[in-house]
Amino acid sequence: MHRTALIATVAALALSGCGETPSEGRGPGAAPAFTYAAAGDLSGYFMPMDEVRAGPWKLDHVFVGQAPEFQAWAAGERSASFAPVMLQFHKAGSSAAGSAPGEAAADVARVLPTSYEVSDVQVRFEGRSAELGLVRFDGRLDQGALATARRNLGDESAVLTGSLKIGDARPQAVRLRWWMGD
Repeated sequence: MHRTALIATVAALALSGCGETPSEGRGPGAAPAFTYAAAGDLSGYFMPMDEVRAGPWKLDHVFVGQAPEFQAWAAGERSASFAPVMLQFHKAGSSAAGSAPGEAAADVARVLPTSYEVSDVQVRFEGRSAELGLVRFDGRLDQGALATARRNLGDESAVLTGSLKIGDARPQAVRLRWWMGD
């Protein structure tokens, strides 16, 4: 009897993680998949200071919206093409290379979140797209650099630094500057 219970427990534990990503299969008491706890306004486009690439795909920007957009998302108001935090890529050499952030263009991959944690000091994101597969970003915000960039309506210094993992590729270090958009 004891051996049967042990085998059943081991089998249940082995199967419990099958097919799940960190944002799926959350049990009772687990942290919510979508957390926004920023006291200040972080909104804007965070643009790569160096080329960030996965195969033919280049990172255009990380978008962070305003508090009401996060509140709407948390309340279940979801769009198939927009989220309060998302990453956008374009194919190298495509017409998207010259388009402004937020514009839809050919050969663009917009990655919407399956989970995120956004606060005054960090932006953590996980999402999927058909073009790129699983995308994870873990970044630290420099509030001093963000304040300077906001005062100057943009700046060339790093405001958000972190790690970006796309599919099975190795994580890449990223440095992003802030731009408020048009």
